[in-house]
Amino acid sequence: MRTQIILLLAIITMSFTVNAQIDRSVMPKPGPAPKVKLGKAKRFGLKNGITVIMVENHKLPRVSARLSIDNPPVFEEDIAGISDVMGSLLGRGTSNISKDNFNEKVDYLGARINFSSHGAFASSLTKYFPEVLQLMADGIKNATFTKEEFDKEIKIILDGIKAGEKNIDNIANRVENALTYGKKHPFGEFASKESILKITLEDVKSFYKNYYKPNNAYLIIEGDIDTKKTKKLVTTLFSTWKKGTIPTQNIVTPTNVQNTQINFIDMPNAVQSKIAVINNINLTLKDKDYYAVLLANQILGGGGTARLFQNLREDKAYTYGAYSKVTQNRHAATFKATASVRNMVTDSAVVELMKEITKIRYKKVSAEELTNAKEKYIGNFVMNVQKPKTAANYALNIAKYGLPDNFYANYINNINAVTINDVQDAAIKYFKGNKARIVITGKGIEVLKNLEKTDYNITYFNTKGNSTTKPEMSFPIPKETTAKSVINKYLKAIGGKDKVLQIKTLKSTATATVQETPLVMTVKKAAPNKSLQEISVMGQIFQKSVFNGKTGYSELRGQRKPMPATDLKLEQSKQYIIDDLNYTSGEVLRIEAVNGQKTIVIGYNKSEIYYNMESGLKIKSVTTTKTPDGKDVKVPTIFSNYKKVNGILFPHTIDIKSGPIDLKFKVQEIKINEGVFTTDFE
Repeated sequence: MRTQIILLLAIITMSFTVNAQIDRSVMPKPGPAPKVKLGKAKRFGLKNGITVIMVENHKLPRVSARLSIDNPPVFEEDIAGISDVMGSLLGRGTSNISKDNFNEKVDYLGARINFSSHGAFASSLTKYFPEVLQLMADGIKNATFTKEEFDKEIKIILDGIKAGEKNIDNIANRVENALTYGKKHPFGEFASKESILKITLEDVKSFYKNYYKPNNAYLIIEGDIDTKKTKKLVTTLFSTWKKGTIPTQNIVTPTNVQNTQINFIDMPNAVQSKIAVINNINLTLKDKDYYAVLLANQILGGGGTARLFQNLREDKAYTYGAYSKVTQNRHAATFKATASVRNMVTDSAVVELMKEITKIRYKKVSAEELTNAKEKYIGNFVMNVQKPKTAANYALNIAKYGLPDNFYANYINNINAVTINDVQDAAIKYFKGNKARIVITGKGIEVLKNLEKTDYNITYFNTKGNSTTKPEMSFPIPKETTAKSVINKYLKAIGGKDKVLQIKTLKSTATATVQETPLVMTVKKAAPNKSLQEISVMGQIFQKSVFNGKTGYSELRGQRKPMPATDLKLEQSKQYIIDDLNYTSGEVLRIEAVNGQKTIVIGYNKSEIYYNMESGLKIKSVTTTKTPDGKDVKVPTIFSNYKKVNGILFPHTIDIKSGPIDLKFKVQEIKINEGVFTTDFE
């Protein structure tokens, strides 16, 4: 019957997409070249080092102010996390106003003020802006740090660290950075429980005193302002912020590996693998090939029409999305291509990612690809120019990076000037497919066997980014463990075998949605092995499958067909209403960790059924079935939210996954020994 669900998913998906198709055979005529008018920004400086950028925008009676402190990155060593602690404590009172009074004033004015270790932000209605900017300036210049607030923040951060230890994305990002930049680089270090516990209140005060200074600060004010009055206000509020000597450090320059390698982080609770192909680069906005790099990346992995997406998602269906990005930075820039893929295709996804990176380096892109990439960037640029804050951001970049004043005025011309050869040169220079780290965070027991068949050397790291050994690929099966003993434990866990055997008929109703369309699944069973499954879509019976104990049929949209021989044989072999009773004749395959907990896996026909070793409950099954086009696919089903019905535990959430479709059925009703009739199976 699971085959019918796969068929249902395929047909429903097709029915929703067919109406969305448009005629793409006609090429739209190109419009005239866009004329861009950049907003004007006024700039001045204070003696303490602050650069002030002002942009008038009178469309709305609102003003925003953003302080950006552009200090070099700081390596925090054994008190990693100190900057975050300091930043989170800013705004909790000053030497002039208490925390509560500060917050009350902000609320009364209907304003918003935020602080961080790298600056601050404030916004309000125009008429309240002078008072709001005064509050922001006070929080910046005269912050106080109390023991009470410090202790609260440390506890919050420690709770967050603990919660993130099982989060795959959190661990992946942390280790990716540690490996890419090195753990002795500011971008590669991370806060840990140990480093946070070493931080003292005096450390916070010292960090604020040393680094929170106006020397390298930019204050950007945008909105409904009078620039002359605003300049006077800013000068009054910020000129008393004293500059000073900011400590300097010798930061290690990140380097690439000599040969491309796989760095693997084992996460037993991972349901998919997170892959990142990363290499360090040297790239800033001032570089001549900056525009060529942008376009090369756009073609490779810049969105849904790019090569990575088209290959890994549209063609191979390995993932929901595959992308790449290039980050320019004066201190440490990177190229990164990423995808989160199903466990079983991790090795194949790595091959395809590397294939596309290699291809764009050694084979020139087409003229059409380059034209489309240029139009994408120019379109985004033109759209962004219309936004009120764009002029301020452009002025900030010009000041921060020492760019020529006409940098953005020439942006479109510079994009259009990029040639096919420029793109290839940039790809060879910046996409180091031959000196890249392929960082994979996933479940080793499921993916390493195939990864070892690739041509890449594999090294192993723990969740802290430290070198470690290869994870255990299997767990020993306890002696005297049989399929029968596993099922007996399961029966005991759900209420007892005697109660289960008293079930003569069973009826359940569950609901789900697919693409916002409601589905209702009704299942009826009668001893020993009669069954009916019926799926309704918006009140109409869409699919039906019936087995009367000897023969069966399936019905789709009113078209009835005999049950396939393989399905018929399986149904005939069943002897009990509760499927698990049939599994006693199965085989114990292995012990496997699922979401960090050990399970015993039983093989029965074309299914693998997972039982939690501690609770005994069934948590998962994976069935191999065929799609409508005859391909074998593995369909995982997750069982959870067990609730008692007549003293027996039944899962009330059943999650069936097939490719990009996830059907999460919520059981609405279960009836035992009622509501089922002989005529149901005719």
